[in-house]
Amino acid sequence: MPMTLVIVAILAFYVACNLGANDVANAMGTSVGSKAVTLKQAIIIAGVLEFTGAVLFGHEVSETLATKVANPSLFAATPQLLVTGMVTVLISCGVWLQIATAKGLPVSSSHAVVGAIAGFSAVAMGIGAIDWSSIGMITVGWIVTPIISGSIAALFYSQIKHWILDQPNQVTQLREWIPWLSAVLLGVFGVIVLPSLMQPLTNYLIEQVGIDIPAYDIPLFTGALAAVGLTLISWRQLEMQGCRGVEEEYMTQHSALSTQHSTLNTPVEKLFGRFQLLSACFVAFAHGSNDVGNAIAPLAAIVYINTTGSVPINGIDIPLWILVVGGAGIVTGLAIWGKNVIATIGENIIALQPSSGFCAELATATTILLASRLGLPVSTSHALVGGVVGIGMVQSLNSIKLQTLQAIAAAWLITVPLSAFLSASIFSIARFVWH
Repeated sequence: MPMTLVIVAILAFYVACNLGANDVANAMGTSVGSKAVTLKQAIIIAGVLEFTGAVLFGHEVSETLATKVANPSLFAATPQLLVTGMVTVLISCGVWLQIATAKGLPVSSSHAVVGAIAGFSAVAMGIGAIDWSSIGMITVGWIVTPIISGSIAALFYSQIKHWILDQPNQVTQLREWIPWLSAVLLGVFGVIVLPSLMQPLTNYLIEQVGIDIPAYDIPLFTGALAAVGLTLISWRQLEMQGCRGVEEEYMTQHSALSTQHSTLNTPVEKLFGRFQLLSACFVAFAHGSNDVGNAIAPLAAIVYINTTGSVPINGIDIPLWILVVGGAGIVTGLAIWGKNVIATIGENIIALQPSSGFCAELATATTILLASRLGLPVSTSHALVGGVVGIGMVQSLNSIKLQTLQAIAAAWLITVPLSAFLSASIFSIARFVWH
């Protein structure tokens, strides 16, 4: 069994690598597409935050996938059968994600894992082995995710377009809006994440110092302080960029600058580029917290069976080293293969600028972080593509490249049945060979 654990850990790392390669676009694709960051910068930033999100918040979704897709009580008498099944899940998911990444298609790793678990369960124990209520709940999440994310992105962008981008005095308008943008940006992240990050400090003050402080006071104070700090820094940057912008306009007013180049170099878009980088960081953190479960849930189930000799029925604790394996795999994959899917998300759906990319990423972070807190393995790909399409609908329907969307939608549709078929086939062969 120890050798089996080593093999399974390597397989989980392999799946996490492919997951990172495919899904890094969900965190940084729009930032690279809008030229807010370079590809190299994006990979470094995403790597750090994906790993942090995976280790700090990856346990809830991992627990859902490990215990609530297949009905574990049916495997109680044959735990080794569940081990074999979880190994086939890792193999089939890794193979499909690698194929999709090579084609530059942003598929859902959540789809792949759930389909693979359902596939081997049906072969092992019949259709009744699948927990259809959990499948239904997760499926509803997949359908609703792009709609919610697209709606949030469209709402954000329509307001920014109306109040800032379409105004003759953009810089003045942006200056007035900076406090609100800072509050929204840090509020989305802070309300959902800061309570958990600050819980150790709150416990220390209550238990060791004797200060009886409400649980949300420190997160609220930290978030407010960060919002004020971001506002003051942004005002200062806008003022400096405005001065430089006047000088550059005077020197280059007779030169032939491309429309895109001049647009991206306005003080407004430069500042939105900085906001977009922050929002991209939040998406990377959110993605790590939600999608690491897709790679490590089968490993967590196998480790539980190896340790206790029984199948996990009422939930499991995910050991830290498993979260680290998943986080490290994500970082490795995005560093090696990440650029393929980034081009699809960042450039091939609509032409993005920092202001529009910021709205798409903020909508994605909002949707995915809420899902992580609820333990729902929703699709980050669905959230971001929905957000980008939402932006396109506000700009113009003609700006959306339908051919790219059709290819992405086709990949989404075949992921569940294909991964289920792969898993069922591999499981049938493995059971015949080993048993």
